[in-house]
Amino acid sequence: MNIISIILIALGLTMDAFAVSLTLGLKTDKAIEKKIALKAGLYFGGFQALMPLIGWLLGVKFSSYIENIDHWVAFILLFIIGAKMIKESFESDEDESIACDSDNSKECITNKKFLLLAIATSIDALAVGVSFAFLKVEIVSAVAIIGITTMILSFIAVLIGKKLGELIKNKAEILGGTILILIGLKILVEHLMSK
Repeated sequence: MNIISIILIALGLTMDAFAVSLTLGLKTDKAIEKKIALKAGLYFGGFQALMPLIGWLLGVKFSSYIENIDHWVAFILLFIIGAKMIKESFESDEDESIACDSDNSKECITNKKFLLLAIATSIDALAVGVSFAFLKVEIVSAVAIIGITTMILSFIAVLIGKKLGELIKNKAEILGGTILILIGLKILVEHLMSK
């Protein structure tokens, strides 16, 4: 597999993380915008690189098990997080944004939330890693390209989302939650239709 193919795979795998990062940026407070963008890049880029490596290591042995459940795990995680965001949009103040609580230094976007989102958006990369094992792809360069591509695009997406959030204000959380649910649904439908 040539480098162009790997770059195209990286771009394809990055799209879900890009959309989720855009969603995170929608309600991010200006004061921590770059911090959230950096965290999104590191979490999503890290997991998009880690999952194909794990898939490659697992190889042929467990591929049928992974393919049978990956879409359900991604759908459930994204649906729960998206539904929670929509629910919170009806409970919160119109001008509320994601910010650090200066007294407790506690962020609204927790590491746990980043972890769940990173797992949900990178499960497809696990299956890609299994296919890399079949195709004898040089795994180190492949995961580096995938991880770096995702990191850069996720960082940029948060910043773009911040600008969009300023335009749509109180509808941002509803839009963000809806996007997450639709991404989960897309993953589920794509896998069910391909069977």
